[in-house]
Amino acid sequence: MWKNFHPFIAPLAFVFGALILGLISKRIILKKIAKFARKSSWRGGDILITALKRWIVWWFLFAGAYLATLSIPVEASLLKLIHSVIMVMAILSLTVFAANMSVSIIDLYSENLKESLPRTTIFTNLTRIFVFLIGILIIFNSLGISIAPILTGLGIGGLAVALALQETLSNLFSGLQLIASKQIRPGDYISLGSGEEGFIVDINWRNTTVRELSNNLNIIPNSVISKTIIKNYFLPEKVSSVLVQVGVAYESDLEKVEKVTIEVAGEVMREIPGGVSDFEPFIRYHTFGDSTIKFTVIIKAREFVDQYILKHEFIKRLHKRYQAEGITIPFPIRTLHFQGRMPESVLKDTE
Repeated sequence: MWKNFHPFIAPLAFVFGALILGLISKRIILKKIAKFARKSSWRGGDILITALKRWIVWWFLFAGAYLATLSIPVEASLLKLIHSVIMVMAILSLTVFAANMSVSIIDLYSENLKESLPRTTIFTNLTRIFVFLIGILIIFNSLGISIAPILTGLGIGGLAVALALQETLSNLFSGLQLIASKQIRPGDYISLGSGEEGFIVDINWRNTTVRELSNNLNIIPNSVISKTIIKNYFLPEKVSSVLVQVGVAYESDLEKVEKVTIEVAGEVMREIPGGVSDFEPFIRYHTFGDSTIKFTVIIKAREFVDQYILKHEFIKRLHKRYQAEGITIPFPIRTLHFQGRMPESVLKDTE
């Protein structure tokens, strides 16, 4: 029994030794490195440590398994097959590690470079695909499979795929064009010529997701967005002007109306979240209406959706102030003046 078990002592020792080294590296060495990384200003250290914790034990096991196979008396062909399997698994794990690291680094820098590199699904997906393609080519090359014919076949087959997937590729390149041109970015509030409007949630390889204020999602193909008229309420800046239409009676003192209205608008700007506190509101009279003199009050909101609470509070406060100041907002009235004798048909209707 001992003679039968003896050949496996060294291979098992390699495997268990590798496992112990992996656990020590994960629970002791990486923890000390993590403490040092937290003191650093570079946040990429935390990402690297988190990614290593998932794979470091496996990498030690792969190394232990490889060393274990060297001490097992097996045929050369079987040994070569085992080495190939271990090598493929190791390269696949490194590929997954590299893909996750690449995506995490892109996400990290996207937070700091939102203007030039917005965080979108299309970038993360393309990054993963690119890294996995490199990993697969490395596996083929390590197995002795020539990658030149594969690359040639991909080039020829790519033409056929491009013809079959014209719509998909159109959406892909439209999405890349939208991001590169910086016309729209995740988080922007936009309005399309087709009527849809809302916040951009994400731009992926096929479509753009727009969330309405009602919290519904519009899934719009990228090619459609690239061909339509877009109004971006966050460009060139988030601050936007809010126009409120008001009308007062003809007998009103317009100087007093202007003074009171600006005072109320200024209070709203300073006291209501979403108002631009350092902006000086103003009004502009523009129309002699049927029963009112109409004017526009101009205030400013920090971003598009803030206009609703600003209008709400402004109208409430203005109505209360007008009542206190004796300023009338008349009902829509139309006065008819008749000259001469009224027609008998009109007199009968009034009776």
